[in-house]
Amino acid sequence: MNALRPILYGLLAIIVFTLWNDWQHRPIPHPPKAAPTTVIPSLPPAQVKRPIPKAPMAPRPKVRPQAARAVRVRTNVLIATLSTRGADPVRLVLRRYFAKHSHRKRLYPLLVPKGPAFFVNDNGLLARHAVPNQDTLYTIAKTHYRLRPGKNHLRLRFHWASQGLSVTKTYVFTRGSYVVGVRYHVTNLGPRPRQIYLYSQFLHGPPPKTPFYHSAPVYVGGAIYTPAHKYHQVPFPHLAKHPLSVHATGGWVAVSQHYFLGAALPPATTPAIFYSLGLPGPRYVLGYKTAHALTVAPHASGTLTTRLFLGPKKPSILRKVAPGLPLTVDYGWLTVLAKPLYWFLARIDHLTGNWGVAIILLTVLIKLIFYPLSAASFKSMAKMRKLQPRMAALKERHGSDRGALQQAMMELYRQEKMNPLGGCLPMIVQIPVFIALYWVLLDSVSLRDAPFILWIHNLAAPDPYFVLPILMGASMMLQQLLNPAMMDPTQRKIMMAMPVIFTVFFLFFPAGLVLYWVVNNLLSILQQWWVMARMEKA
Repeated sequence: MNALRPILYGLLAIIVFTLWNDWQHRPIPHPPKAAPTTVIPSLPPAQVKRPIPKAPMAPRPKVRPQAARAVRVRTNVLIATLSTRGADPVRLVLRRYFAKHSHRKRLYPLLVPKGPAFFVNDNGLLARHAVPNQDTLYTIAKTHYRLRPGKNHLRLRFHWASQGLSVTKTYVFTRGSYVVGVRYHVTNLGPRPRQIYLYSQFLHGPPPKTPFYHSAPVYVGGAIYTPAHKYHQVPFPHLAKHPLSVHATGGWVAVSQHYFLGAALPPATTPAIFYSLGLPGPRYVLGYKTAHALTVAPHASGTLTTRLFLGPKKPSILRKVAPGLPLTVDYGWLTVLAKPLYWFLARIDHLTGNWGVAIILLTVLIKLIFYPLSAASFKSMAKMRKLQPRMAALKERHGSDRGALQQAMMELYRQEKMNPLGGCLPMIVQIPVFIALYWVLLDSVSLRDAPFILWIHNLAAPDPYFVLPILMGASMMLQQLLNPAMMDPTQRKIMMAMPVIFTVFFLFFPAGLVLYWVVNNLLSILQQWWVMARMEKA
């Protein structure tokens, strides 16, 4: 039974990952349908790429033929390009993160206006009369802005005026923050009151296909949080087949990538309607509009606000932005174990300044905590090894009579006061912790571009020279040699092939995950050798 441990671990891991995948893609519960006056309307036939949500409102304003200008913004954490057409961000890169396989030469692009990584944000106003939306041409004083040293905020003011209505759209960028504030100041110069709504929406292309060699599926799709329904992932195909129309006060909608997030955050006290839409391409729309209009009296002004989060899925950052936003860091159904593991990992990194060293020290800490269970397992294995000659004699004596052999084996276990499951059960108890740590390492943005030593410059990417996977395979082989030999030749061949199979899989795992398994295996070998040596000496 002890020699079958790797097979049991593999089967259990497959079951766990299957359950996790099913849990991840559960649909959001559908609330009652909205009344006709507040239903998020369908896509205008002529508008395919950038839909404008319609309520009981007039057609969008005519677009002037002038060409739009690009407005560039630079802070200490991001670089954004906004267009005067709609005054929306069309491109945004994160200064502290780098594109995959970029070798630190190209910053990570979160918002991309075209191509397979298409991901943009639109926000604007809706009304029965002409108001600015994503197709409207704004004006602005200059085209280059930079957050100067000593300044904590940077404001960009776009202007639009037509038919007695003046709108100033202001973006607020803050030092060290991935939250971008958006403020509409509306002035009514006409003789009648104006009723105006605000909308903010994300458009995303299809999620990237997961390569066959990828260690695990990573969620890329929509997410929604409301005080009533809490947090739910809403996969892109579900958004298209079952469009959302969720009324809530407070909450947010977001598009989640592997390590990064784009979220639209209405004010906590503003009633909103969260909606989704599927477009040809395919492209997917997820956003919200205010449920109640802002009424601006003649010769008066009013304000509508929203916020965008455009940055990494780092728990210490997300928890300061909005309730429920840290839930986008998905540790699966073992979150209750994964969160404290991440907390310890982050604390160790804060002390050591190296995530690779933090992984090693956390692995050592886990091994120390589970030392009694591991020691019990290794003692059972040592007893099993001692009984190997007597078990071989029993097999030779009973030949092909499996019933008699099993009865004789159980009698031998009883005489020696030994539990044949003693080597398996203590290790199975540890499996949830190991899987939780696996997901922590897989979904932690802090490991992106985090160097370890020498040739390992990114713990979130595979080892470029495959040194760690080979060490992992060698450690597994050494563990096989320390385990009791299996009597069945076929099973013995399968177990000897396992290190080779696992090495091939681990070639494509992130270096941080492989480092964890190498350290865990080496510590297990050392512990097993120590326990067996003490037992033989005794």
